[in-house]
Amino acid sequence: MSAVAEADRPNTPQAKSVQEYIDERPTWPDGTTLKSAPMTAMQWRIWSLAAAGKFFEGFVVFMTGVALPLIVREFHIGAAEKGIVSAASLAGILVGAVLLGGLSDYFGRKRMFIAEMVLFCAFLGLLLLCQNFLSLAICLFGLGMALGCDYPTAHMIISESIPSLARGKLVLGAFAFQAIGALAGTGVGCLVLVLVPDLSAWRWMFATAIIPALLVTLGRFFITESPNWLSARGQHDRAEAAVTRLLVRTPQYPSNITLTRQGVASGHAKPSFGALFSQSNLRATIFASVPWFLQDLGTYGIGIFTPTILAAALGGGADHIRSVSDLITDGILAAKGAALITFLLIVGIAFAVVLADRLGRIKLQIGGFIGCALGLLLASFSIDFEGSSKILLIFAGFMTFNFMTNIGPNAQTYLLAGEVFPTAVRGMGAGFAAAFAKIGAVATAFLFPILLVAIGTRALLYGLVVTSILGAIVTWIYRIETTGVNLDEIGR
Repeated sequence: MSAVAEADRPNTPQAKSVQEYIDERPTWPDGTTLKSAPMTAMQWRIWSLAAAGKFFEGFVVFMTGVALPLIVREFHIGAAEKGIVSAASLAGILVGAVLLGGLSDYFGRKRMFIAEMVLFCAFLGLLLLCQNFLSLAICLFGLGMALGCDYPTAHMIISESIPSLARGKLVLGAFAFQAIGALAGTGVGCLVLVLVPDLSAWRWMFATAIIPALLVTLGRFFITESPNWLSARGQHDRAEAAVTRLLVRTPQYPSNITLTRQGVASGHAKPSFGALFSQSNLRATIFASVPWFLQDLGTYGIGIFTPTILAAALGGGADHIRSVSDLITDGILAAKGAALITFLLIVGIAFAVVLADRLGRIKLQIGGFIGCALGLLLASFSIDFEGSSKILLIFAGFMTFNFMTNIGPNAQTYLLAGEVFPTAVRGMGAGFAAAFAKIGAVATAFLFPILLVAIGTRALLYGLVVTSILGAIVTWIYRIETTGVNLDEIGR
């Protein structure tokens, strides 16, 4: 006995939207409907290639942290130049998210999905050949631009091709590969340091990503364009062909695809960046951008404290770097500590994947922000203690923060930014939200060392507690729940 879609039983085909065809669930001859629409091979291919992109993001960014001490020593980089190198990829992500990510609304999701990996591979290859500080900074900025483009593009290529009921767990499942990539990056970095204990080790670290990245780039040529984007642009014949290719399965359903032709005239209008601030989209723009900005303030702020925590908790590093051997030893120790932190990020994301489509995005984001505030408050209590009690409170507070931000705002802000905008401006909206968030990250990276001296650790942690509470408040005021909702309905 095989399941068939009711709409495909002998009668006149009824025109539907792209998302309605994707969401269509098969029914057995006795009328029993399956709980969800089975994923097709093409849908899984799209998902896996997007997940691979997130993997490379975590892999390269975290590996840069392991490689940086070697880079600094080889190129004799000073404090100011080190700051530029550290911020180069972050600045690239900011630019890439808003400029390149938005281009997917003009040129299509698939083209930018391919272009970002071509850009990534090109700058990754050039990075291996760098001989001075300037070329290094340019290559890291270029890598950042490619990764920034991936923020909105990877989300959209998944969410516009899969059933609404599975959108949360599948988008966040792909997002989780960023943390898995980070763990792999620190692991590979540590392994290379052991196998190649000299200054050239950092080049071998980045070289390990080239062949896998090229294979992923090649694979992206063999997916279908987003039918939702084609339909929004008024290209209905191409959209019908894309849906047909996307939904190939056995037994085949739907057998006949006829898309609604509503909005064809407006579909040809070029999307405008100003549309994000129109009356119809302003709520979505605020909701997608401001909580993400506040989340990044805390996340990147805690990142500044992390090396100190690890050094105090793990011990064993060299007090003064006297030789390359000392540098390698400290690098291996730092990689192990970073792996410990990253593992907890994976646990938090895993909970987010399971709960996003059950509890809903809003509950998780608000609860996560409140949990972050409690974790930071707990860490602030450590200032009144000494010795092991101090370390325990710092570790407990920051671990709570890392877990709650990944089950909540870190995961949900990314998920929501790619859902709350209409298809015509979804790329620009998600890209703007990511770029706006990274303004907070860049500001944090530069201002926190100054504020740490000026106002002290306690006041700084209290400030982060306030930003987390503000994140919960803004989320509640401007909330747009998208759990299980058809993308067409969210757009309206």
